[in-house]
Amino acid sequence: MGYFRENIERMAGYTPGFQPKAADVVKLNTNENPYPPSPKVMEVIGRLHPERLRRYPEPLGDTFRAAAAKILGVRPENLICANGGDDLLAMCVRAFCDRQRPLAYAQPTYSLYPVLARIQDCQVIEISRATDWPAELAKVNAPLTIVCNPNAPTADFTPIEQLQKLAEALDGVLLIDEAYADFASDNAMRLVSQYDNVIVLRSLSKGYSLAGLRFGFGAADPALIEGLVKVKDSYNVDAAAIAAATAAILDQSYFYANVERIKTERQRLTESLRLLGLEVGDSQANFVLARYSKGSARPLFESLVSRNIFVRYFDLPSLEDKLRITVGTAEQNKILVAALRDILSEKGNKP
Repeated sequence: MGYFRENIERMAGYTPGFQPKAADVVKLNTNENPYPPSPKVMEVIGRLHPERLRRYPEPLGDTFRAAAAKILGVRPENLICANGGDDLLAMCVRAFCDRQRPLAYAQPTYSLYPVLARIQDCQVIEISRATDWPAELAKVNAPLTIVCNPNAPTADFTPIEQLQKLAEALDGVLLIDEAYADFASDNAMRLVSQYDNVIVLRSLSKGYSLAGLRFGFGAADPALIEGLVKVKDSYNVDAAAIAAATAAILDQSYFYANVERIKTERQRLTESLRLLGLEVGDSQANFVLARYSKGSARPLFESLVSRNIFVRYFDLPSLEDKLRITVGTAEQNKILVAALRDILSEKGNKP
């Protein structure tokens, strides 16, 4: 029709994980937390006064910023609120990238990064994770470099010392996407006070069970935060989200208990999948990546779907033989493992 910009006409949009409408399924495909959010979140939502919805929300989400700053050991001016982590990613690509200012990252990683670059019509420089990719990204020295850590979909973790060296080597901004950091052994939040070119992204979708609410935030030097405020939507987080996210991050005891439950189930799931003959690396996220050594994992994926069990399959280079599986409840994981045992047995792959 010719209505859209040329780059928009050419590009393909982001493909979210499938959201089944039926409730009686085992849904392990979009890395949601299998446990409910803190009861304090539900209390706050239930007590939300109509006046809070009639008025526009806090433009910067100052209530959340003040609460989160105390938890994280930073200042409120180090934080920017976002409508989920994806909103912060979009802000950063808008702020730092254009046709002359490329985006760089190592592949495979979160598939939204190139989509945001295409929207902005900026060049993408992809480095293979099979190489010494931190050193290669340092050589590229792009205006914006993104490192997902722990990485999706591989679930592995890059030591913070390597990210520190990368930040020192870059003239541009290093955005560390820590959407899964709640389940990792370490995190990069301390780099915020050490480097004025580091942005740390966090999400309340995973560890805090608020994927349906859409709330994330970034931590960075105040000068970077001030610049990002220029490109964010005017009221990008709503009043209910600010109130609920504040209640969630203040209830650290509930948060830690849930995270530990997921870590325990992650280990059990990893061991069970290995006993089936699947290759599973040690995960630092709330999902695992399982490799089927005898070819494409698509038939396994399709067989699971036929049983109303949903995991994630990526028909992409280096991922064709793998399934990304969210860590579910103990019962969900047992159903998944039993189904995979039957499927592999049918294919002559007896564990």
